[in-house]
Amino acid sequence: MKRIVFHFDVISPFAYLAFEHLPRSLEGCSYEVQYRPLLLAGLLGHWGQKGPAEIEPKRQWTFRHVAWLAHTLDVPLQVPATHPFNPLPLLRLALAAVPAGALPNRRIVEALLRHVWRGDGAEAGDAQRLRVLTESLAPPRDPAGDEVKAELRALTEAAIARGIFGVPSFELDGRVFWGLDALPMLRAALQGDAWFDGPAWADAGAPRPGLTRPGRER
Repeated sequence: MKRIVFHFDVISPFAYLAFEHLPRSLEGCSYEVQYRPLLLAGLLGHWGQKGPAEIEPKRQWTFRHVAWLAHTLDVPLQVPATHPFNPLPLLRLALAAVPAGALPNRRIVEALLRHVWRGDGAEAGDAQRLRVLTESLAPPRDPAGDEVKAELRALTEAAIARGIFGVPSFELDGRVFWGLDALPMLRAALQGDAWFDGPAWADAGAPRPGLTRPGRER
């Protein structure tokens, strides 16, 4: 049985859709999933990127696209009242809900993602809603404790070290697959598609010469 590492941040609608669609997209395959929360803002800061919501035309397109994808995948989705929002309390809750050094299971991740994306448009960070969610998960550790905070930082840093630059990202056999639209490619790799046995993967990602935008020279 192969292991898929699913890197996610609850702030991402694509991570939510990928989570919901994963069992259907990989139906018939033999695999297990390890869920690793991380802070997307940490990735963006490290790689020098802006989030989609920080570029207004891209924000508009992103949520139109997400609405369309939810429709075509038949996955319920309601955008929270405020987006982007601070995902830290939810990400820390994911880790506090399990013992130190462990990772959240699918039930915990489902509760967190559905809190955000099936919340009837409510605020993801609403204090009362967070209290109800926390009570339902009954975390054995303090989500605001230093131990949990350090674990989330470590998971984010470890993802960066692996070359993770966005969410959702999936690791399989040392390869990283990014995005909801990479699920068919992930399935092919999981099923042993011969394309992955040859040089195509490495060749396609090989460095190539290119122009540098003004002001970006190093």
